[in-house]
Amino acid sequence: MIGRPRVHHRRTDSTNERARALAEASAPHGTVVTAGEQTAGRGRQGRSWLAAPGEALLVSVVVRDLAPRHALASMMAALAVCEAAEDASPEPVECAIKWPNDVWVRRRKISGILVEARPAAGWAIVGIGPNTGVRDFPPEIAEIAASLDLPAPEVALEPLLARLDRWLAAEPAEVLAAWRTRDALLGDRIAWDGGAGVARGVDETGALLVDTEAGERLALTAGEVHLRRAD
Repeated sequence: MIGRPRVHHRRTDSTNERARALAEASAPHGTVVTAGEQTAGRGRQGRSWLAAPGEALLVSVVVRDLAPRHALASMMAALAVCEAAEDASPEPVECAIKWPNDVWVRRRKISGILVEARPAAGWAIVGIGPNTGVRDFPPEIAEIAASLDLPAPEVALEPLLARLDRWLAAEPAEVLAAWRTRDALLGDRIAWDGGAGVARGVDETGALLVDTEAGERLALTAGEVHLRRAD
């Protein structure tokens, strides 16, 4: 069961770093690290991931025995965030997922996810940080970011852990089917470093399918692309 034991830090550098140290020290599956504030968090592709007190739910989970499904871990987490956000929000919200794992509300990002897997060691860290009470975003992201309007980040913790527990146990076919119903890019023109095309969903490995302007279909993996809307 996800959520026990739980280690909470009033302030820490990175919940993923704290969870990783616990995993290396043989912490059991489901161990959770939370924080009220983090000062050196990181997102995908080296981006910083900072959060002031009360603005976001900062949580990292130690996951064990996920093989051979490590490749779908970020999709599982994104589904959990979507469902938890819809459960916890006092106002009706509808979440979508921008491949591979950015959770959107009204086409603005409310949460990113960082999965750091060590398959050979048998564990992965799933880091999640939905915005739960941000009032003012920095100008550079004000038009692309959004926040849930929750009275406190903890309101979303229990539904998030329950949903994550359910999706981590799901079969790959079920994960992919559910993810496809929330695909925010399907049919959109997109661009990445080295090309452009139209997003056509994901294949059975979770790779993004794109039809290029040259008539070629490509399967892109999260590790090799940086997506942006072409229009």
